Amino acid sequence: MNRLEANITDKTTNGKISYYTNCLVRNKSIKLTPEEVVRQLYLDKLINHYNYPTKRIRLEYGINFGRELKRADIVIMDKDQTDAVYIIVETKKPKAKDGKEQLKSYCHGTGATIAVWTNGSSINRYHRKNPNYFEPILELPNNQQTLVDILQTPFTLADLIAFQNDPANETGKSLKDLVMDMEDEVLANAGVDVFEELFKLLFAKLYDEVQSANQEKTRNLEFRNAGETETVLKDKIQILFDKANKKWDGVFTPNAKILLTASHLGVCVASLEKVKLFNSNLDVVDEAFEYLINKSSKGEKGQYFTPRYVIDMCVKMLNPTQTDYMIDTAAGSSGFTVHGIFHVWKQMYQQKQLPIDHLFTIQQKPQDCVDYVREKVFAIDFDERAVRVARTLNLIAGDGQTNVLHLNTLDFTRWEQYTKNEEWRDTYNDGFKKLKKLATKQNDYKHFEFDVLMANPPFAGEIKEGQMLAPYELAEKNGKVQTSVGRDILFIERNLNFLKPGGRMAIVLPQGRFNNQSDQYIRQYIAQHCRILAVVGLHGNTFKPHTGTKTSVLIVQKWLNPSPNNKQDTFSPKEKQDTLSPSERAGERLDNYPIFFATQQLPAKDNSGDKLYWQNTSNSHLLGKTTTNTKQALKDQHQHPIIAHDLFNTDGLTQDGIAEAFIEFAKKEQLSFF
Repeated sequence: MNRLEANITDKTTNGKISYYTNCLVRNKSIKLTPEEVVRQLYLDKLINHYNYPTKRIRLEYGINFGRELKRADIVIMDKDQTDAVYIIVETKKPKAKDGKEQLKSYCHGTGATIAVWTNGSSINRYHRKNPNYFEPILELPNNQQTLVDILQTPFTLADLIAFQNDPANETGKSLKDLVMDMEDEVLANAGVDVFEELFKLLFAKLYDEVQSANQEKTRNLEFRNAGETETVLKDKIQILFDKANKKWDGVFTPNAKILLTASHLGVCVASLEKVKLFNSNLDVVDEAFEYLINKSSKGEKGQYFTPRYVIDMCVKMLNPTQTDYMIDTAAGSSGFTVHGIFHVWKQMYQQKQLPIDHLFTIQQKPQDCVDYVREKVFAIDFDERAVRVARTLNLIAGDGQTNVLHLNTLDFTRWEQYTKNEEWRDTYNDGFKKLKKLATKQNDYKHFEFDVLMANPPFAGEIKEGQMLAPYELAEKNGKVQTSVGRDILFIERNLNFLKPGGRMAIVLPQGRFNNQSDQYIRQYIAQHCRILAVVGLHGNTFKPHTGTKTSVLIVQKWLNPSPNNKQDTFSPKEKQDTLSPSERAGERLDNYPIFFATQQLPAKDNSGDKLYWQNTSNSHLLGKTTTNTKQALKDQHQHPIIAHDLFNTDGLTQDGIAEAFIEFAKKEQLSFF
């Protein structure tokens, strides 16, 4: 960019300014259109990064299609056969997305083996193996290399980390983007269950990274298309998946096989091989799973995964510790509990004065960290696919054991029916036995003794089945039993029954539950059973692109002294309240206390649901305008782009937000968990 800028000149014609530069190949002055800027920048990279001599580069190279002549933007000729085309590059103006099929047709017309498409921010590279098969590759050979050199170069976990951290190698694509590309270009007509097959590949890759982290750092990653034949590659990936399935059982059937054809598998492996799934958090893999599950089942039930920045705000506000039993009753991919685990682990690491690096999710943990996950963290969901994803993430965190259960949280009177299924018992019984120990009464699954509960229950849909509604007080309104009740309403009561006295909860609810006159009885029920600590209004874009429903987070703490009558509550008289300390008020039932209110101002997503990031500037204390481009984004200490929200301060690089303000409020009120 600097070299291009240094050679830019301007020319004014009829009062209009045009910009020119000296072409790096044609050695003459050319007008800088947006597309030409992209071409000159990529020429600079070909010449100065990949070291291709200008004598091998052609611009506007003519390609005949019958009587029609088309021109390729950039062509690199073969080193030995100087009349043969080796690489074709199609450049587009910024934000353009077209031209990939045109590029492939150029390769067909010339026999070129490598193709590159770029719009300046995003880059696609392909190896043309046959007329109908373009294999994505993550790098180009330089002037001294061949394609085989690129595909067969040793590649360790350290190399993967270096690749991710090298700005010159960024493709501008997230794992979710890659999954979408594979769907469009490879899997749409593959005749397989896309969720299942991509889940198998991500499962195998997670295992591969774990093995390299736990063994010698010089171990070559196996999840890689390194130039083998398609059959050899498929056998290699199947063996890797089999090892993962044996280590982390209960996610796939014991004899599960990868069903993708060898050619489809080769494309997918090449697309995924240089994505690092393990980081200081699991955002990378979780975003892809969210996309796949929403397509297959989640959205149909009105349940959408909670953005990780909202989860982190809730975790910071509830401040779970290693003595707390924690659960998510509508877990999805288990984001609340996984991030709760990270929060507790970091406290434990600080106590032990242990360092936390960017591979925190893959680091071998001290035994007490592992024991915490195995004994005190639980999650429940009624969507079988979501449960398997959540079990995968928790299996890794818990070193081979997990308490993520496939149950219908609301239909607890029929839980025993699950336990009669042998296949269910094989997978979930160990975790279920631990859950039962936290029930207040033996073989009664209505009340439990959890310290922390975080959940985002389904927004849409109503429960109409009488047997499910019968145990719930909120199924009755104005003295009349309802024939249908919203799922989220029942989850409010159910979740409070999971908490022990003094337990605390964060729950995401539709905004109407806080405002609608018809929902007054719900608000009265909440106030009767717990102290309302905070209400945080989330931005309307929070759950886009799935839904534009306006939501808020409710933070409460269950009263220590249970109500003597569930229908008519009693509260401390005002004169007694005046003598209580703030910490005592967390348990003593009050009718007058302060509540923390806040509203998210910075959206974190645009109206299309794409994440917005703080833009990096030369002064790290000044934040630039937001951008959807991760290349331009301000990065945290582990080089993850920072989403532009005001929910909390990220690594001291952004302003204090709602979480910090609540913590100050909680300390002033002397709440028991701060």
